[in-house]
Amino acid sequence: QRTGDDSVRVGITDYAQAALGDVVFVQLPDVGTDLTSGESFGEVESTKSVSDLYAPVTAKVIAVNGDLESNPQLVNS
Repeated sequence: QRTGDDSVRVGITDYAQAALGDVVFVQLPDVGTDLTSGESFGEVESTKSVSDLYAPVTAKVIAVNGDLESNPQLVNS
């Protein structure tokens, strides 16, 4: 989701959330990490599977949802 002229918010779709089931772990990149479109930058682990997260654009990470580290189930809300 574009959030400004040169920034985007990256997340997973409602469909992916439903397919994953209950999320138990989320690995996100550090702020400042350079991402390349199409490359894996983290993962989501659920009670059903482990899935890689892929960058939709080439960009630099300027913020992450730090709450997901201690509360990965927030992905399902």
